[in-house]
Formats: sequence, structure tokens, C-alpha cells
Amino acid sequence: MSEYFENLDMLTKEYFNILSEDIPDFLYDYIDTDAMRRIDKVGCGCGTDYTKLYNKKFFYSNLRHSIGVALIIWNFTKDKKQTLSGLFHDISTPVFKHCIDFMNGDYEKQESTEELTVKMIIESEEIMKLLKRDNILVEEVSDYHKYPIADNDTPRLSSDRLEYTLTHSICSRNIWNLEQIKRIYKDITILKNEDGMEELGFKTLEIAEEFVSGAKKMWMNWISNQDKLTLKFYATIMKKMSEKGLVTVKDLYTLSEKEMIEKIENCKVDNISESFKKFRELTMIYESNEPVTDKFCISAKTKRRYIIPLVADGVRIDKVSEKAKNIIGDYLNYETPKYAYIDLNI
Repeated sequence: MSEYFENLDMLTKEYFNILSEDIPDFLYDYIDTDAMRRIDKVGCGCGTDYTKLYNKKFFYSNLRHSIGVALIIWNFTKDKKQTLSGLFHDISTPVFKHCIDFMNGDYEKQESTEELTVKMIIESEEIMKLLKRDNILVEEVSDYHKYPIADNDTPRLSSDRLEYTLTHSICSRNIWNLEQIKRIYKDITILKNEDGMEELGFKTLEIAEEFVSGAKKMWMNWISNQDKLTLKFYATIMKKMSEKGLVTVKDLYTLSEKEMIEKIENCKVDNISESFKKFRELTMIYESNEPVTDKFCISAKTKRRYIIPLVADGVRIDKVSEKAKNIIGDYLNYETPKYAYIDLNI
């Protein structure tokens, strides 16, 4: 076991043990590379860890998320290449994660930084040495989209989509505890979907309904105006600092989030520092169906994250469960007020 795993908190260790009762030795070597350890300083919360608008129970890093994805893949496939593709899928994540997608104007797909994955792998001498040792080509592990158990299109269930749903339920929303997660997870198996492709799904309809019901609470949060405004605020701060030459692209991929926050709060240009410090102390945002002037006011259509899982016979749950169909329908039909704003003017 690596030093990294030795130092994990007990809750995370127990959670990882649910995802896979055995952790393959090869995984430790890749996790302990500098390129992977970098994303341990980048949160899955896209900056929400650093504001009072959210009540996070603990910090969950992109490295932990990536390990979780890898463990799910390993648990169901025992395939080394697929497992590593899951581990590497967020290796190119910048500070504040999807906030940088917002900065790049990628509100709906939130994939603007993924093209750097191959570059990050190739530039890591440690990873390349390990891949050579294991007789694995870069192209076999640099695109997890090619493995449907690792990733697939919304609203299908993949290891990535499953992992961030489970962890957000613990650290953000208090929806499921570890025992409930274990019950849900143990019911998951590999099924064949309507296209004849392998996909994660549920053995039991009732547990699939429980999953959809709990997950919806997180889906609603991810399309909320509070989330959209938070990501847009970080994106605006980062873009402004970039335009002023105060932050470089390299900084996004070398500094930790805490180091970047320190850089923002020590900024002497315009009102960047003052606005950011005030934002961190806010406890609520405001909504309107009309634009609000002289405030930080945003309107954005964002990515809808949701899952319509398969159940035992390989059919979508909304085809066999009126309860699940209504839950999913309510979410898809929900629209937030058009504008969100806070009493700041950057």
C-alpha cells in the first residue's frame, strides 16, 4: 500500500473498500506519480469548497474521484487498461475544475480541458515509464470514452457518473450514508443496453428507484442558479486575472487551489481581491426573471447531469417504473429563474 492510501481518512478508506474489496498493486504506482498527485489539490466541487454558500462536510479531491472511478471499473471488469483510463480521465483538470470550462465558454458540455489528457500523460516521465513496464500504449489509456463501463453518454450509467453521484451524496448533500451506498452499489451489475453495449445497471427495481430518487436531489443542485453563479463568478475572476497577466495558463495546471486563492486575495489590481473576499462570505444568492443592473448578474444554460439506469431485463427504469419516470420527468421539466445575481459588481 502506498503512503497516500495510508494517510487517507477512515471514511474514504471504507468507501473505497465498498467500490472494490481489492486494490490492484499496479494502481498504487500510478497514483503515486507527480502528475496524479497534482489533482489531489484540485477539488471536485469546482470552487464550492471555499464559499459559505455551501456547507461541505469535507474536501473531496479529483484524485480521490479518479481513484474511485478506477476502482469501480476494476471491480466490474478486472481490466487493467480500462482501469487506468478511468484513473487518468481527470489528469488534465485545472484549478476550480469546470469553472475553467465556464471561462472558456463551454457551459453545456464542460469538456474544454479534456483534450490535454494525452499531453499530461506523455509529459509525465513517471507514467510513461510505468506504461512501458506494463506494455501499455498511451492511446489505450488516454481516452476513457472508448470504454462504455468507464464512460458513456448521458443519461446512461457509467463508472464516472456513478462515482461522483455517490461521493456528492456524502460530502455535499447528506443523502446516503456508507451503509446505504453499499446497499445500492452491491445491486449494480453489468447489463446489455438497447444498443447491445455493456452498461452498468441494477438487479433490483426498488433499489434502482431509490438511487434515482436520491440522485435527483443532486441533479437539482447541479443546475441550480447558485451553482451556475458560483462557477461563473470564479470564471470571471480567473478570466480577468488572465487578461491582466496576473495568471497564466500554466498556473491553472501547476498551482493548488489554495495557492490560487491566495494569489486572488493578494491581487492589487482593480477590485478583484475585495470582490472575491466578499463573495466567499455570502450565504445566499438572488434570482430574477429580468436582468439586474449594477450587480453581478448571470444567465447561463448549463449541463444537465442525470441518469436513467437500466434494470434487470436491460430496459430503462422509466419504461417500467412510473415512480422513476415521474422523478426524472420532474427534473427534466424544471427550469430555474432566468437570472441569478449577487450584490457585487466586478
